[in-house]
Amino acid sequence: MNSLKGPASYFPSIEAKYGRPIEEWKDLIRGQNGMKHMELVKWLKEDHGMGHGHANALVADTLRDGR
Repeated sequence: MNSLKGPASYFPSIEAKYGRPIEEWKDLIRGQNGMKHMELVKWLKEDHGMGHGHANALVADTLRDGR
């Protein structure tokens, strides 16, 4: 059973589906200076083909960590 909670519960499937480690995705998100949450979600969806739930979880967790 997956013990991860919240946005992190998506991380194993994000890594498996999109082929990059989570820290690499977070680094890409942090590199998008000045973009707000939903702008980052849209960017991940449009430029990287990520689904909305996965993109939203990654952005939420990255922003919660602080840039």
